Amino acid sequence: MKKKLLSYLYPITQKVETHNNGVVEITYDQGKKILDSANANYSYGSLQRILKFGLQQIDLDHTRQILLLGLGGGSVIKTLRNEFKYNHKITAVEIDDIIIQIAFKEFNIKPNENLELVNDNALFYVRKSKQKYDLIIIDLFIDNEVPKDFYEPDFWNNIYHITSKGGSILFNASTIEHVQHEIEKLLPTLNSLYFLQQMNKVEGSNTLILGTKK
Repeated sequence: MKKKLLSYLYPITQKVETHNNGVVEITYDQGKKILDSANANYSYGSLQRILKFGLQQIDLDHTRQILLLGLGGGSVIKTLRNEFKYNHKITAVEIDDIIIQIAFKEFNIKPNENLELVNDNALFYVRKSKQKYDLIIIDLFIDNEVPKDFYEPDFWNNIYHITSKGGSILFNASTIEHVQHEIEKLLPTLNSLYFLQQMNKVEGSNTLILGTKK
C-alpha cells in the first residue's frame, strides 16, 4: 500500500532477472502496477489494450476452453475475467518460472479450478497436447520480438490440431517492422488453416492476426 501511495508522487521500479526474458521491471506508477521488459510492455499497459482490442473481435459466448501461450503478468487473464466476464477454463503456458512467480506474487494470478498455470515451452506443449481449445491466444514475446520458431508452419499445424471445430486464434504477431517478412511468409500456411483477419498498427505498433478454424 505504501508503494502504491508513493507512486502518485514518482514511479517506483523493481528490477528482476528472469531465466528467459532477461531483466524485467515491475513498476508502480500513478497507483498502477505494470510489467515491462527492456523494450516492451509485457503486461498491464499498452499490451493489455492491444489484446483487449483483439478479444473484442471474437465471440466469447460459446468459448469454454481458452489456451494462453505466454503469461507475462497475466493481464489478459484479468481482462477476460473482469471486462469480458469470462468464467470458464483458462490454461496459461509460460516457459519462464520466474515470470510465473511474478504473476503470482505481484499480480495475484493464482491457479484455481478455472485457471491452470503450466511451466512449459509452448512449442512442446502444443505438440503433445490432446485437449481441444475454443480460443488460443498466442502472445509469445522475448522482449519485443517473437522467436522465429513461432512463425514456422510446424508450430501452426500443431495449433490447428488443438483448435476446436469453429474455434479461434488470436496471434500477437509483431511489434517491429523488420519482421513483417516473417508474417508474410507465414500467411499462406495460416490461410490454409483459418479464415483470417489481419490488423496492423494496433495501438500504433502491433500486428494482430485473428483466425477462425476452417
